[in-house]
Amino acid sequence: MTQDEARDLIASVLAGIAPEADLAGVAEADDLREALDLDSMDFLNLMIGLHERGGIDIPESDYPELFTLGGAVRYLCARA
Repeated sequence: MTQDEARDLIASVLAGIAPEADLAGVAEADDLREALDLDSMDFLNLMIGLHERGGIDIPESDYPELFTLGGAVRYLCARA
């Protein structure tokens, strides 16, 4: 998976969870939860969606690695 594919996957999953969320204004180091106003259930649904649509197992212990946009992209690229 390329970085662009990872970003597209994140954006696609987010569209179903928080349609108003726009990754265009989120910097690599920004915490997705704060930047997109995601609550804990939204973030959990994002992890589930990434798993289901990306086919990538994401154990709960790895969630902190996906808090930032850059971290999420790196994580998905490394495990796809």
